[in-house]
Amino acid sequence: MADESKSVIPANYDLNEKWDACLELGLRRFVYSSLAGAGAGFLIFRSPATRWASVAFGAGLGIGSAYSECYRSPPKFTSNISGTPSS
Repeated sequence: MADESKSVIPANYDLNEKWDACLELGLRRFVYSSLAGAGAGFLIFRSPATRWASVAFGAGLGIGSAYSECYRSPPKFTSNISGTPSS
């Protein structure tokens, strides 16, 4: 009971941290590539339909790249979501 802060689950089987990292990676890539698609759409296209298509294409690229990276292996970064400093 005195040592409750230590996790019983080994780090390579801790799914909460992997899901958090994959979700954060997916959201970040979705937003960044959607913004890139919107910027490219405003620069290149005139029609609103093609501008939205470029935003959707960028969002798809972002989600697809995040999915493929999380599917192959867990992300290479670890986020400190809880706010406690890591040692």
